[in-house]
Amino acid sequence: MPIVNIDAFWTLIERSGQKHADEFGRTRWLQTTLAQLRAPAIVDFAILLDQTRRQADQWVMWGAANLIMGGTCSGDAFFYFQPWLIGLGRETFERVVAEPDLLSELPHVRRLASVPRRDWNRDESPQWESLNYVPHYAYQRLLGPDAEIEQALNSRGYRTRSDPRPTGRDSAYHDPAETARRLPRLAGLLHESAED
Repeated sequence: MPIVNIDAFWTLIERSGQKHADEFGRTRWLQTTLAQLRAPAIVDFAILLDQTRRQADQWVMWGAANLIMGGTCSGDAFFYFQPWLIGLGRETFERVVAEPDLLSELPHVRRLASVPRRDWNRDESPQWESLNYVPHYAYQRLLGPDAEIEQALNSRGYRTRSDPRPTGRDSAYHDPAETARRLPRLAGLLHESAED
C-alpha cells in the first residue's frame, strides 16, 4: 500500500477494531501496521485523520459530547472525542456527523447513560486520545526517533490541528435549551438516566 487513500484509511481504522477491543491494542496495531508502509503513506494517514476529524468539529457535536460527559467536556476532551467517533467506523461516523442526535442510538452511549460517570472505567470513556499520535510514532518507528512527521506535512503545505475549532452556531454548545432542541433524543436519554 504505497499511498493511503480514504478507503484504505477507513479499512485500517476498522481492522484495528476487529483485531483489538481496547484502545491500547488498537493504537499499537495501527502504529505497527503503518510503520510497515512507506513514509508518504504514513503522512497520507495523518492528513486523512485530520481531515476526517474536522468533519466532526462542530459546535453541535461538542454539545453532544458535553451531554454524554455530564457537562464536563473541555476543549481537550472534545478533541479526544473526535477520534473516538472515528474509531466507531466509517458508516457510524458518517451517520452521526450528519445527524449528531443519532449518538443516542449507539449501544456504547446507551451504556454510558445507564452508569454514573464516576463509575465509568477508563476504556468506557468516549475518547481516543492516542489515535492522534499514531502517525507520529509510526513515522518515528520507520525512520528513527529524530524523524518529525510535521516536516513532511509542512513540505506538502499541510498543518494538522491540535485543538478544536468548531463550525456552526456556538449556541448549540453554550445554550442548554438550544442543545436540547438540536439533540432531543440524546438529551432525553441522558436526562432519563440522570433521574434514575
